[in-house]
Amino acid sequence: MWIEKLSDGVVQVQTAIGPRYLMPSFLQRVYFLWMFRHFPILPHAVLSTGQQRMIDRLCSEQRFVSMAYADGMDDAPVIGTVERRPRMGPDSLPPHRPVTSETPGGLAAEARQRS
Repeated sequence: MWIEKLSDGVVQVQTAIGPRYLMPSFLQRVYFLWMFRHFPILPHAVLSTGQQRMIDRLCSEQRFVSMAYADGMDDAPVIGTVERRPRMGPDSLPPHRPVTSETPGGLAAEARQRS
């Protein structure tokens, strides 16, 4: 299994538009095998700065495997999966709901009234 991943392995990147598959060079595959040695899936945020830059560079260089190859990915050796989620800014968060305060005694007083 390690030999197959080393010779023909791809790295799966989970994006907002679905999974994409990167075809790294031989030395990059060696590094990815080491990087995914304990976990098959890693969030982008937990990677080191250098690892994040390498993933970003591979994605920006369009080193993706063609869709015809990606359709049969069940048999292709996947070295590991990187979860790339869009960054959440303060503008993309839902609006805050106002805090409602309960009356003193709150639920306990209501429970006493019912009994």
